Amino acid sequence: MFNTYLELGFNHISDISAYDHMLFIIALCAIYQLKEWRTILILVTAFTVGHSLTLGLSALDIIQFPTEIIEFLIPLTILITSLYNVLKTGPQKKSDHNIQLNYFFALFFGLIHGMGFSNFLKASLMPGEESRLFTQLLAFNIGIELGQLIIVASILVVSSIAFNFLKVMQKDWNLFISGATAGISATLMMATWPL
Repeated sequence: MFNTYLELGFNHISDISAYDHMLFIIALCAIYQLKEWRTILILVTAFTVGHSLTLGLSALDIIQFPTEIIEFLIPLTILITSLYNVLKTGPQKKSDHNIQLNYFFALFFGLIHGMGFSNFLKASLMPGEESRLFTQLLAFNIGIELGQLIIVASILVVSSIAFNFLKVMQKDWNLFISGATAGISATLMMATWPL
């Protein structure tokens, strides 16, 4: 049973047809290089704390939000992260204040994404297995984390190739990745507009 939910979590975050969470991770990593892996690890951990909290609370029916609102807010978090990357990091050196604000964004936006994860998890729960909800939540969360780490590693490898072999400037890379994620998230927001 544990492996089933581990696989469900991993498949959900890495499923190309559910690319909204993947886009958020890509936008979150866009301004960093491989040598800044510790900062990225803390950012991803902040995102994990946020989504784990609301995933659990929502799966336990302690908090409830309409699905259509969550489906709209998820691309909004991607758009805000992308715009922040371009507006606040630009060509100037990343400041400690900007990095701390990124941690806050990752944590807060993780809360929103957790509610999106919980909708998927609730649809996947097997009847009669409610007593094992904690184990299922843990396995599902670990699966999501494994998928996130693969996404982070992939974007860092691609960015490293862009910086070191193709000689792409970091500001140009940030503008390209953040612009792409902003454009896709704006399209998703129009498609999920809750009114």
